[in-house]
Amino acid sequence: MDDRFADERKFKSSLDDFSVLFHEDQVYFGERGYPTGQCVVDILNIKEEELSAIDQALQDVYHAIQRVWKENTESSVQIAQEKMHEVWTLVSRLPVYRDMHIDWSQPISQNADLVKTFWTVLRKIPVKKRAEVGKQLRNLTGVMDLLRVFRQEIMQILDAYLEPMQRRNSEAYATGVYRFYSDMETAGKKIHVQSSEHGFPVQVKFIPMESPTVKGKIILAEQTRFSGLTGLISFLQVEFYRGLTVGNAPRKCHNCGKYFLLTAGYNTCYCNNIAPGETVRTCRKVGAHQKALRRNSERSLSEREIYRVYNRLKQRKTRGKISTDEWNTLMAKVWELQKQVERGEVTFDELVHQLDAI
Repeated sequence: MDDRFADERKFKSSLDDFSVLFHEDQVYFGERGYPTGQCVVDILNIKEEELSAIDQALQDVYHAIQRVWKENTESSVQIAQEKMHEVWTLVSRLPVYRDMHIDWSQPISQNADLVKTFWTVLRKIPVKKRAEVGKQLRNLTGVMDLLRVFRQEIMQILDAYLEPMQRRNSEAYATGVYRFYSDMETAGKKIHVQSSEHGFPVQVKFIPMESPTVKGKIILAEQTRFSGLTGLISFLQVEFYRGLTVGNAPRKCHNCGKYFLLTAGYNTCYCNNIAPGETVRTCRKVGAHQKALRRNSERSLSEREIYRVYNRLKQRKTRGKISTDEWNTLMAKVWELQKQVERGEVTFDELVHQLDAI
């Protein structure tokens, strides 16, 4: 690349190189803190239309810069700069980037002179060197695909390996992730593909500092710097696994289908957002209400079945076909089944099957 384009380093933005602070079960962007794992949840809930819009905007920037090289006019530069600003606007709404202190109104740099220099240098790149720069621009257009791959992998871990688990803690999550990677390794061997390494290019240092959220409290925070085009993906990977180690994991709401963060010590399958079709009630309240209705319905049906079996056994006892001890033993089983239904441990179909066997 032309030495004059070395000035491009001056324009390196927070999109390529940014730092976050980790402390206990929190991650901080400046003064804004989140439970570790919340950013991954927000990324999982991004609609495909938003990613596609960024794809298109990046493509537009690529073609606009090609036009700058072809026409080398101020108007073509103006169009390219506007297209780049559209990318900045869309990216500024993404999780992680929306919490960074970036002046999105000035693409590349807050310094107008540097912006002008950037376009001047870009326009003067020799023709034989433009292919290399063009390749870097095309790589930018693939960033959203990397994000899609990340989302698919995390969703597979969550839905197929963590969702079926009865326990929700760091040990259980570790077991689920272990099974996922074991299955991936086995699948890779069958098709002769090397298992991928799960490392992340980061720089880490520890900083004694005042807590960003608790005035007067001194903490020893871990400052982690992520660099390069895959910096966002590396951060999300690190945050996801750090979250699991403290018992935080994304989970898909059984009511609205969106992901929410299940923090350590809780085990619910409903989020706390306003439920679809509701104005006040959350998915958690709606889900609890529907669950109670189902249980009441099952309880009513169960009571009928238990009453039926009670009468059948009572008649057998009256006719002398079973002794008093046998009656007591059988009824103890019936009452225990009823308690299990009330606790939600046995479904109505399972109850009927077990009662028929008595």
